[in-house]
Amino acid sequence: MLYAIISEDVQDSLSKRQSARAAHLARLEDLKKQGRLIIAGPHPAIDSEDPGEAGFSGSLIIAEFQSLQEAQQWADSDPYIQAGVYAKVLVKPYKKVLP
Repeated sequence: MLYAIISEDVQDSLSKRQSARAAHLARLEDLKKQGRLIIAGPHPAIDSEDPGEAGFSGSLIIAEFQSLQEAQQWADSDPYIQAGVYAKVLVKPYKKVLP
């Protein structure tokens, strides 16, 4: 089943994001190689594809997991959590309808 992992950043998270980005992306790349990643990316803090120093306000990942518990465990071990990037992470089932 698909699950949405919706994360909200702490204030001024940009430097924390940068320090943990490689490890964070490596985990996403693993999901991609397994054919389980639907979409992943950050939410710019301002209305711009490149927010610069404004940074990001959170992230969205939609991926396939065997259960909500597995998705939650995966989310809980994200390097961004260990780096203090996220203030809050919500994991919930997701049903793709379109496209």
